[in-house]
Amino acid sequence: MSKRIVCLRHGQTLWNVEKRFQGHSDIPLDETGLAQAARAASLLASLRPTMIVSSDLQRANDTALALGRLIGLDVTVDKDFRERGGGQWEGLTRDEIATRWPEEYAAWEAPDGEPVTDVATRVSAAMRRWAAKLDDEGLLVVASHGAALRLGICEILGLPEELWPALGGLGNCSWSVLQEGRKGWRLLEHNAGTLPEPVSSDDKPEA
Repeated sequence: MSKRIVCLRHGQTLWNVEKRFQGHSDIPLDETGLAQAARAASLLASLRPTMIVSSDLQRANDTALALGRLIGLDVTVDKDFRERGGGQWEGLTRDEIATRWPEEYAAWEAPDGEPVTDVATRVSAAMRRWAAKLDDEGLLVVASHGAALRLGICEILGLPEELWPALGGLGNCSWSVLQEGRKGWRLLEHNAGTLPEPVSSDDKPEA
């Protein structure tokens, strides 16, 4: 075995249900999200994680804490695992965004928002930084956000930006698994944990 990273998206929030762009807004898990976090924790516990790190936003941190409490591991917070900043879009629904900013919506580039390349760089760098602290057979769980994780995964796999749309989004409390090999990181699983269903996320609509 070698080092692995489980990329766990947070549980459902009210803004997910309402299809609002959350970004850096600190929105809590709703009742369904808390149940999702408990279920994910019960499944991921069997992998015997050795380290848990989360975004500083409570929806991700509370998802991580559900696992940490179950297996007796502390959760470390790293703001580099935050969601993509949404600028003027935060708190707005997709319909509102499409109406007010049709061109920006088509490109999925929020006014005053964070560029996707910046998100990919900071999240993948944080993944590498924390993975470097693992023992050779360690398993890191990163509790983060839909767009942040997908972009970070694309970057750590070395995919060129034009191929990033080929990787679909992550559902609430679903996860992807990365494994370090001799030639870098590879994707073992993607969007695991539930049967495929529509994804409500700050990620691109097609993701």
